[in-house]
Amino acid sequence: MNSPVPPEASLRAPSAETGRSEADEPHSPVVRFGPDRPLRLDAGVLLGDLQIAYQTYGTLNAARSNAVLVCHALTGDQHAANLNPVTGKPGWWETLVGPGLPIDTDRFFVICANVLGGCMGTTGPSSTNPATGRPYGLDMPLVTIRDMVNAQAMLLDHLGIEKLLCVAGGSMGGMQVLQWAASYPERVFSALAIATAARHSAQNIAFHEVGRQAIMADPDWHGGHYLAAGVNPQRGLAVARMAAHITYMSDQALHRKFGRKLQNRQMPTFGFDADFQVESYLRHQGEAFVQRFDANSYLYVTRAMDYFDLAADYDDVLANAFRGSKTRFCVVSFTSDWLFPTGGAREIVHALNASGASVSFAEVASDKGHDAFLLEEPELFAIARGFLDSAARAVGITPGRS
Repeated sequence: MNSPVPPEASLRAPSAETGRSEADEPHSPVVRFGPDRPLRLDAGVLLGDLQIAYQTYGTLNAARSNAVLVCHALTGDQHAANLNPVTGKPGWWETLVGPGLPIDTDRFFVICANVLGGCMGTTGPSSTNPATGRPYGLDMPLVTIRDMVNAQAMLLDHLGIEKLLCVAGGSMGGMQVLQWAASYPERVFSALAIATAARHSAQNIAFHEVGRQAIMADPDWHGGHYLAAGVNPQRGLAVARMAAHITYMSDQALHRKFGRKLQNRQMPTFGFDADFQVESYLRHQGEAFVQRFDANSYLYVTRAMDYFDLAADYDDVLANAFRGSKTRFCVVSFTSDWLFPTGGAREIVHALNASGASVSFAEVASDKGHDAFLLEEPELFAIARGFLDSAARAVGITPGRS
């Protein structure tokens, strides 16, 4: 396991302990593609000198039939099931990925890559632009969910993995799952899409725009070239995170956790300090986030989600995206998720049924909101385990061995 760096270390500035920058030399394996193997982006440009940072867990079997690709959400990274080297905290999906867990690393070879446009080692706006020797900033071309998936396909080619037993992810990770199934149906045996939709809603685009404007209004943003100026728009990024975090929780979860309880006081201050526990919690979330995420990456990745509309590439008929697909699908939503409500999941299921694809669907009763897919949800665990076990049996992977 990689050694953690101090939480206060910058993603871009070299660590005092290691002399490395997470943006260019992350604490995870990387694969680099030179200018002779550029990635053609949906923006119409070629991105050369591409780097992809990733983590793997478990062992690839001799038949190369047990590979599972895990796709991370907006603020996630490749550290799904290991200690995060920047925060020192457990991986973001250690509830689901690991020995004996639903995505069982004793049976499956699990890959998780930092998305294109990210800030943990895959090429993004904080990466060094080889043409200038300085961080890309806004000179980095905009990217899409399909660009992210195409980059992951290049990684799998490099690893010698022709077909995936499963692609799994929630939220933006679920968008990648759907894009994988549409773009590379012959490479995806099964697809587990959780708390997601086939297109980003107007409401969600609006929330993202509030966050982006908070970042760009920060005087330290410097038109996206803050790294060259030696500053960081931390206040704007923290506000963006605070606003987004509210959308990840349900009203019930906020009430259960905080209600109207005051923070370390018996009476209000009659000022603008964090009187309420929920205020203090949100401020903490914002402050912690700026230590592990790049502001420009937040702009790029939220924009990629905004642009996602899978049906638009198929004559605005979502079923056409999956026509003739042999992939097995499992779609999961949560009753209290108002960011990606069940209606969007049902739209996916209806399209899959119309296309003749094999699909199962579950709406999990939970009051945890959108973040339920990251938390302790026994019903989700049972669904994921059953779906992966069924897929494994179908390709000849028996319980207890890979």
